[in-house]
Amino acid sequence: MAKKEFILQGFTKRTHGAAARELFDIDDVKRVIISVAFVSASGVKELAKQLEPTKAKVFVLAGIRNDITSYQGLAALKELAADVYTVDTGSRSVLFHPKLYLVRGKDHARLIVGSANLTLGGLNNNIEAGMLIEFDLTDATEKALVDEIEAQLTGLPAAYPEHVVKVKSKAMLDALLESGRVVDEMAMPPPRPTTATAGKGGDTITRIKLLVPVLKSALVKAKAAAKPPATKAPAKKATAKEKKGAKHLPTAAPPSAPLSIGVELELVWESKPLAERDLSIPSGSNTHPTGSINLDKGLLPADVDHRHYFRDDVFNLLDWQFSKTPLQEEAYAKFQLVLKGISAGEFDLRIAHSTNTESRTYKQRNAMTSLGWGPARPWVGRPDLIGRTLALFRDKADPTRFVLEID
Repeated sequence: MAKKEFILQGFTKRTHGAAARELFDIDDVKRVIISVAFVSASGVKELAKQLEPTKAKVFVLAGIRNDITSYQGLAALKELAADVYTVDTGSRSVLFHPKLYLVRGKDHARLIVGSANLTLGGLNNNIEAGMLIEFDLTDATEKALVDEIEAQLTGLPAAYPEHVVKVKSKAMLDALLESGRVVDEMAMPPPRPTTATAGKGGDTITRIKLLVPVLKSALVKAKAAAKPPATKAPAKKATAKEKKGAKHLPTAAPPSAPLSIGVELELVWESKPLAERDLSIPSGSNTHPTGSINLDKGLLPADVDHRHYFRDDVFNLLDWQFSKTPLQEEAYAKFQLVLKGISAGEFDLRIAHSTNTESRTYKQRNAMTSLGWGPARPWVGRPDLIGRTLALFRDKADPTRFVLEID
């Protein structure tokens, strides 16, 4: 009789990622079948070590045209699976939605069927339910069921050749991205809050405490926003101190004409769990609120130098001016603030950047750029936001406007 295990990820310590990796712990793997609605690069990474040795035997069905499956996810999957098929229903209102992971050996097969997609959320972070079943293939009845599952899924390309298409090249993925049928993980839709907050403390729901630690994937480094053509402004004479501190900084002109606000954002930075200091609500008797948050390494890749990244790449198109403090630059930008999916409005906030590359702060690789909360401080100074993460998005149409989301 088939062995069964129920997995309620989040409310129990058991994750679908751990269970999916265990599927491969059988002798003589003959076939691997994965069928999911959504694929992301971080989800593929969770199973990469198991998929690599069995690449020639891996068959994948992945839904597209759903605003979630990504170019990066399919590209990563193509390197680890011989047969990757996209399933395009031709409609946004009809999704390919089955979630199933099957590994078949000579005498045994293991199957997970449930709600978990091939994403970091599906395999670890979300609350998901699934059933892990182990089959004895020496039993004729159990073998027949596994045969049927395999036949139905692997038969879809022949049954629906227009809709179930094998990924054969990077050019094909490029075409899917260009047509909007897969998404770019670096170009994310903005948070779309449906209601505005009625007050600064109306929503005090804390983040649910699950038994599974939340995993975060390293953020792919965003490219600097392209500098638009601009007329030269009269040069400003800099002091000797300013010249010394600013020699590594690019000169960036603001857009020559106002640009329309886009509906697509790129994620340019994500923090680690927020502390009291980040939210300017320190509880220590000897600690004073700073009113700002340091833009530090966060989840940036190891090869990104955060000491220059924010000034040179993220905020490079702002109108930077040297402040009264030596070797200190400042600029202002508009930030929409979204807290737990609820909009608090748009704020003009100050960004400060130290150009002093000889300072102890710089040499210790600490943050050189900070974001002042200013008028947004009453909204962010809340204990229920401690432990959440702050995501910084840049508007792709107007890269001088930003969205801050704490969730």
